[in-house]
Amino acid sequence: MIDSEEDRHLRLAGEADCAPEPLPTLRHSTAHLMAQAVTQLFPGVKVAIGPAIEDGFYYDFSRPVPFTPEDLERIETTMHELAKQDQPFVREEMPRDKAIRFFEERQEPFKVEILRGIDAPTVSFYRQGDFVDLCRGPHVASTGAIKFFKLLSSSGAYWRGSEKNPMLQRIYGTAWLTQKDLDQYLWRLEEAKKRDHRKLGRELDLFEFHDVAPGAAFWLPGGMILVRELEKFARERLDARGYQEISTPLLVNKKLWEQSGHWELYSDNMFKLEIENETFSLKPMNCPESAYVYRRTVRSYRDLPIRYSEMGRCHRNERSGTLSGLVRVRQFTQDDAHIYLRPDQVQDEITSLLHLVGEWYKTFNLEPSFRLATRPVQSLGTDAQWEQAERALHEALKANGLAYDLKPGDGTFYGPKIDIDVRDVLGRPWQLATVQVDLTMLPERMQCEYIGRTTQAAGRHPPRHLRLLRAVHRHPHRALRGRLPDVARPRPGARAAREREARRVRHGGAWAPARGGNPRGPRRPQREARLSDPRGPGAQGAVHAGGGRARGAAGHREPSPARERSVRGAAGRSDSPRHRRRDRQPVRHPHRGPLRLSAARS
Repeated sequence: MIDSEEDRHLRLAGEADCAPEPLPTLRHSTAHLMAQAVTQLFPGVKVAIGPAIEDGFYYDFSRPVPFTPEDLERIETTMHELAKQDQPFVREEMPRDKAIRFFEERQEPFKVEILRGIDAPTVSFYRQGDFVDLCRGPHVASTGAIKFFKLLSSSGAYWRGSEKNPMLQRIYGTAWLTQKDLDQYLWRLEEAKKRDHRKLGRELDLFEFHDVAPGAAFWLPGGMILVRELEKFARERLDARGYQEISTPLLVNKKLWEQSGHWELYSDNMFKLEIENETFSLKPMNCPESAYVYRRTVRSYRDLPIRYSEMGRCHRNERSGTLSGLVRVRQFTQDDAHIYLRPDQVQDEITSLLHLVGEWYKTFNLEPSFRLATRPVQSLGTDAQWEQAERALHEALKANGLAYDLKPGDGTFYGPKIDIDVRDVLGRPWQLATVQVDLTMLPERMQCEYIGRTTQAAGRHPPRHLRLLRAVHRHPHRALRGRLPDVARPRPGARAAREREARRVRHGGAWAPARGGNPRGPRRPQREARLSDPRGPGAQGAVHAGGGRARGAAGHREPSPARERSVRGAAGRSDSPRHRRRDRQPVRHPHRGPLRLSAARS
């Protein structure tokens, strides 16, 4: 099991408080330096924990008021002054009981709580100057080694991540080994602000958020174009590979989750409702319900593999402090593939899924990377089942020549998985897809069986369950961070063009004025000539869109002979959808020429 940086500090998990590599060690030491500066500048502040994290560090403080940008500037200046003093980091040890009394005397309640919650006869401290902190290291030799750092922001954070605990003030910072690395990182941050999907979502009229529905996006018409195009892209390719789309209920009885094992291990993340003295929940995932679709009839080994796909709306009870745009939400649509198959089919299906991932991401110019996540501490199934499933994933990656990183203990409670990441235009990793092997949740707990090759009895060879490409609705924020798909790119006057097209459709194809405009319309003689044309009201508009070769006295282009024959022949066609689509032509506004509404045609 990989211990998080917070676990290292809160439970003294692992052997040290940070990884021993140079960069994590430097950042851990910089967090201590920041805490030293804060306690000097703001007497009475209580310190909590200060781990190194990816690309930086943070430290939590108990203070009645938040830190201001001016406070951060003062803290950073003091840190540079302390760094120049080149104070050594000195390790000290003492018995745990004595350490508790030590921090009680210093009135540091968070350190006392950490010490009371661990079982260790002896604990260690690190001291630099007059600052002492509960810590196991490692650290740089002295504060003089800390040169290239920057404080970034401050925010509120609950102690131990629970809203039941006190609110602390967290200061984030970053530290690097060279000035060049620091400058490059700060440049990336500025570029990221420009590409923030929440900002682009508002500017491009794609989506927005409101406090009446925290963690759930309000998708606007332009955003739904993007979502529908992504869903259409997925459906077409899944259909071509033999997937059958299903849809399962949103509100599900508690007994389903008890049977699958989610209620015991995942119920804290569910939205629960009491209805007629029974407990229901909004589904947090699609997996268990697909078993009911599979079990609706007797299955033979000849029927397998059976591939189901579902774009199901899911809800997860995420803490309010963790919500962030489309990255961390409470409501989302998850694109699941559930494949029921025989044990001898696992390798081929995993290979097919990996090929599908490569094909999909290549479309968006994304380069996938792979990580194999193995058994966590809390899990279902036997050691033999886990070993077999992990070996199957490993062999599939190896057979396809795919390099991968190992993530011990990071699998789901019901099986190991392959996480598939991509990097955005700024080089930041994002997980998009996952391939999971289900050991017991669906095959055994949900009693998914099939008739084996022998006719003696139903073969209890558990079908495996794999899941691919989660959360189609989470993909737009990653597209916005990189290169926008053509359908979502902003076009000058696109909104006004859509409004004009909508008015035209509502008025049966004739030009319609904007709200408050002239009801008779501009240049009425031209409009009357168009409506009185013997070939029909839309004939001249179609000719104009076709692009004639000469202009008449009225300013219209004269149609070519071929185009004129086409227009005359249109009167005899049936009004079928096929003919209507074939006859659809760009609309010419009386003043502005033809409208090219590629985004509106989806």
